[in-house]
Amino acid sequence: MTSIMVWFDSDIPTKERYRLIRDIGFDGTLLWWGDSPSSAPGDYLLHPQMARNAGLYVENAHIPFKDFNGINNLWLDNLDGAALAEHLMQCIAECTEHEIPTIVMHLTQNGNLPEAGTHGPDRIRRLVDSAERLNVNIALENLKTTSDLDYVLGQIDSPRLGFCLDSGHLNCHCPGENILERFGTRLKALHLHDNDGVNDRHLLPFDGTIDWDTLMKEIAATGYNGPTALEVVRDRGYSDMPVEEFLRQAFERATCLAGIEKGQNHGV
Repeated sequence: MTSIMVWFDSDIPTKERYRLIRDIGFDGTLLWWGDSPSSAPGDYLLHPQMARNAGLYVENAHIPFKDFNGINNLWLDNLDGAALAEHLMQCIAECTEHEIPTIVMHLTQNGNLPEAGTHGPDRIRRLVDSAERLNVNIALENLKTTSDLDYVLGQIDSPRLGFCLDSGHLNCHCPGENILERFGTRLKALHLHDNDGVNDRHLLPFDGTIDWDTLMKEIAATGYNGPTALEVVRDRGYSDMPVEEFLRQAFERATCLAGIEKGQNHGV
């Protein structure tokens, strides 16, 4: 299966994006689980059914990380942190209600843990407890370092808590660090995109410096059997390309990556 995030081009009406994604051949989509500046409050709750009406599988939903003055407050003894923790609990409950199997979230602003005592771990344990009760997976995304993943995944062992591999972040910020060796058995989602190793540009695979043959084989070695999911953005170098052509190339490259993972081909 292949999937792509719905926010690949925010200038196109959401319903039309879902139709385009399905028409080009993708099986599923990744949602943004929160309000956007251009939408009415709570509009995101309509998206799961909108995607399914277009014939798409809803793979996961990404929780915003700038609400309540930033995700770092999750670790701090303040009112924003308490409110953020309650909001995340609500997101987990909403995902159960809307039959979304996995939420993707950031642990920090950039991967560096604030000096926060017990507040962060306690709140995350509460989130995991709720996820276990409601049968939702939590996938923690790798950011500028992997110290936050080491800390949380090392402390909390739950079949509902794992990580989302972001290939672009890995290539820019932690090149040569094979987090799949440490956390591969807990891989629950993919954000696949390319870059030049310097800037996080969300390019189509094979348009940057990532060694996709190696990375996809490392993913295969973990036993991961979820969708090959792209987190690419059209305005990061493809603005002059018609949207249908952008999606066609995205689908072809996602299919190629899935083939590498299965040992069927070796790139474009």
